[in-house]
Amino acid sequence: MLQTPDQHPSWHARPTDAPSWPVTCAACGCRLRLDERDESWSHFPGPVGRDARGCRVTCADQVHDRHGRASRGISRA
Repeated sequence: MLQTPDQHPSWHARPTDAPSWPVTCAACGCRLRLDERDESWSHFPGPVGRDARGCRVTCADQVHDRHGRASRGISRA
């Protein structure tokens, strides 16, 4: 028996102008996640000043735009 597809999946809620492909950081190449509240992109959480893998990257705590560019002076700390 085939399973019928979910017509309204909850994980699909994204802003209409958000890219449908994974967004990566332009500086270090890490994959970014979308923050639904303010529609910005950020590194997956890790220790302060580090990405989720534990690597020390300068842009880990900064907000990114939809092209993966870190915004200077804006951080999530």
